[in-house]
Order: sequence, then C-alpha cells, then structure tokens
Amino acid sequence: MRLANQTLKYLSISVLVVIALWSTVFYLFMLEVIHDNIDEELENQKRLIIQELSSNPTVAPDLEFGINNYKVRQISEEQALKMQNVYKDTMLYMQDDDDPEPELEPVRMLTTAFEHQGHYYELSIINSMIEESDLIKNLFYSVVILFVLLVISIVSINKVVIERLWGPLYIFLDQLTRFRLGKTKEKPTMDTQIQEFKDLQLAVATLIRHNEESYEQQKQFIGNASHELQTPLAIMINKLEIMAETEGLNQEQSETVAAVLATAERLVRLNKSLSLLSKIENKQFLHNEDLSFNTLVLNILAEFEAIAEFKQVKINVVQEDQLSVQMDGALANIVVSNLLRNALFHNRLGGEVNIHITNKGLAVSNTSTHAALDANLVFSRFYKSDAASKGTGLGLAIVQAICHLYSFAIVYHYENNQHSFQLNMVP
Repeated sequence: MRLANQTLKYLSISVLVVIALWSTVFYLFMLEVIHDNIDEELENQKRLIIQELSSNPTVAPDLEFGINNYKVRQISEEQALKMQNVYKDTMLYMQDDDDPEPELEPVRMLTTAFEHQGHYYELSIINSMIEESDLIKNLFYSVVILFVLLVISIVSINKVVIERLWGPLYIFLDQLTRFRLGKTKEKPTMDTQIQEFKDLQLAVATLIRHNEESYEQQKQFIGNASHELQTPLAIMINKLEIMAETEGLNQEQSETVAAVLATAERLVRLNKSLSLLSKIENKQFLHNEDLSFNTLVLNILAEFEAIAEFKQVKINVVQEDQLSVQMDGALANIVVSNLLRNALFHNRLGGEVNIHITNKGLAVSNTSTHAALDANLVFSRFYKSDAASKGTGLGLAIVQAICHLYSFAIVYHYENNQHSFQLNMVP
C-alpha cells in the first residue's frame, strides 16, 4: 500500500473514532438538556398541584390520569418518608383529537409524595414527550448526518492535502525507477519545500554521484586491464609459436611449448569473456533493434555446419512461429552462439541437437555423454561439468547475464537423456 494511502487510512480511522465519540457525547448531552427542561416543568407542575390540593379540606384519591395529567393515591407515612422525587421515561395509552382510539405514547413521569392534614399521598405527574420525542429523533438523525458529512469532508480534504504533500515524492520515485546508471542524463529531482524530502533528494543525489564515479572508474579499469593484458598475451603467444617452430626441440619440449601455448590462448579467451561479462552487467550495450531469432539461428547454424559434420551431429530445427525481439544485435548473437556451441561441443559422436522456436522463446536441447548438470550451478561462473574441459566456464554465465539484462527467463532441465535450455522471452 502506498504511503499516502496508508497515512489516509490511519487518519480516517482516527477521525472516525474521534467524531463517533464526540457525536455520542453531544447526543447524550442534548438528551440530558431536554430531560432537564421537562423535569423542571414537572417540578413546577408538582408545586402548583400540591398547592391546589392543599387548599381543599380533603384530598380525594384519583387513581387515573385525568385532564390535568396527574393521579393521587393515599399511602402510609412510612412509604412517604422513604419516597423521593423519581423521574423516568415510560409509555402510556393516550388519545389525541386525531386518534380514533388510545395509543401508546412516550411520557416523562415524576413520582413524589406529600402530606395533607396528617395524611400522606403519592403524586404522579406526567408530561407528554411526543414533541420532545420528535425533537430527539430529529436530533439523532441530524447527528448521524453531521457525522457522515464530517467524516467524508475531513477524509476528502486530507486525501487532497496528503496527495499534494506526497506528490513530489511519488514523482521522485518514478524518476528513480526510470533512472539508468550511465544512460540517463537527467538526475531525479523533487520540487518541494518539505525539509525531509529535500534531505532525501540530497542523499539520493550524493549516492548517485558516488555510484557514477565508481561506475566510470570500473569501466576505465576494465578497459585498461583488458587492453593491458592483450599486449603481453599476444607477445607471449607469438614467442611460443616461434619457439614451437624452432628446430631441435625434442618431443617433450614440443609438448611443453604446446601446452603453454594452449594455456595462453585460453587466457586470451578468458580475458575477452570477463571483459564482455563486465560490460553486460554495466549495461554498456543496449543498442536495441528488431531482430528475428529465426534468421539468427539459421545463420549461426551455417557457421557451425563444419563442426556438426565433423562430430556427425544431426541438427533438427522446428520453427513453430516467428520470434521477433527488441534486442542488441551483438548480445543476441552471443546468446544463440553460446547455446548452440555448447550443444555441439558437449555432444557425443553421432548425437543430435533439437532447436524449437516459438513466438515466445527458444529451446535448445542436445544429447551428451554426461549425465544431468547441477541446475543450481550450471549458470555460475567457471562451472564445468568436466574438469578436463578447455572452455572458460563463462559461456552460460554470459547468457544468463544477458537474459537478466532484458528480463528474459533462462532455465535448464535434463529429460530423456538430453540437456535442454529454455529461453523464454515473453512472460
């Protein structure tokens, strides 16, 4: 979840809880105010009724609420002394002018006691709460509507404010995502007045500058090292070739010179492979163009035709569909060449190579004298299934590095006594 959305989520929950508590307290407070007003009115009615009853010589019990909304019943002195003013909400059957028969209506009742000429009476007074009930109901609906509107308003305002505040950060992150070391000229920038974002921009700019310096130094070192190694290796090979052609060498000396020459030539190949691998990982290629892998495979197979005939290897090509990819031509040639070269060089006499091309990828499988390779190590640098192999052990590592560069998938599996490499270019 994005930071702005996460902030809005927690803020919305907090606002929801706070406003819900506030609305509840406000509603209960207003309810208490209404009840207090009604209770004061009941208290006033109580005084008037007791005053009116005290003017009469006797009090006639009235056990039903009459037109004056009160009733009186005689009680004992003990009950009267224990009784205090009691206010409560209740329901009573009442009939208005527009009611055909009595209906239950909400009322507020005051129950109290008084003494008259040595006799004690219980007095119950009611006050209709129909209007107050409507008022309370309207108050409740008003609080709910106000609650919803406040929540929506606060969340909407905060969403706009948060998106505006965090907007520069998201633009900055998008620029960082698209930034490529050594390729993108414009550095990620952020137009903001927020100090923390300015600090972040400064830290990222410093980090990018250090990386660019290291990147340039690494490229320079690789280029210089590769160039400096080429000259002494070329001189070494040249002198070894001259020595091998010198007369008077016995068989043991000739074999020693040949072995050293083979080692020097292997060093040349290793130097070129490591230099190439480093350039791939530093993204020093990426001159992309539309390439047809069908055409590329057929052209490279033509170059390996002599090797295939020498090893008596049968090559089967199945072109199920056209495979077109946006890719650097040199890197595409390296991928296909390495896969096909491995399939031929590590094949057995009279074996076969099967090539399957679809619109999603390329599969190369071959027979071999070796059993299954270690799938966890097969793409590792300097991994060799045969320690006696004269290869550099970097071919498949280079293939995997190119695949990672273009987000391709390269997998190895062993099935039906064949080594198979599946190159998937379309997810």
